[in-house]
Amino acid sequence: MWSRLIAVLPLLVMSPAFAQETAKTAASDSPVRAPDTVGTIVSLGLGLVAVVAVIYGCAWIIRRMNGMTGMNNNAIKVVSVMAIGARERIALIEVGGQQILLGITPSAIRTLHVFDEPVVDAGNAGSSDFARRLQGMIGKSWTSPTRND
Repeated sequence: MWSRLIAVLPLLVMSPAFAQETAKTAASDSPVRAPDTVGTIVSLGLGLVAVVAVIYGCAWIIRRMNGMTGMNNNAIKVVSVMAIGARERIALIEVGGQQILLGITPSAIRTLHVFDEPVVDAGNAGSSDFARRLQGMIGKSWTSPTRND
């Protein structure tokens, strides 16, 4: 056993010297390089552009999918909505030429009254003084394509 240890001993003693020579040759073969700043900035910029493009693409897909529900959105019109409390509302909707008054709470929606004749014209529901002034400031009418001053 001692003979084996004596045979390996010179190899153990010379291994640090061999490791230093290997490190010196490796250091002389490949010089230390500073990171490429312009390349890094370009890479980060392209990554940012890609992320923003994915966000806009997802938003576009979601907008396009809202029209693909297959439902006729013109069948039900919300004529007017009024807040009664912090989370309670009443809404006047028009369905098939008939107007229905609904009570809306966080837990339920109830029919309050069904009108035989339309109470409010659905086309002129937003014709308050504020709405008319706002339309005049903007310069276009929301209900008609021509401006009536």
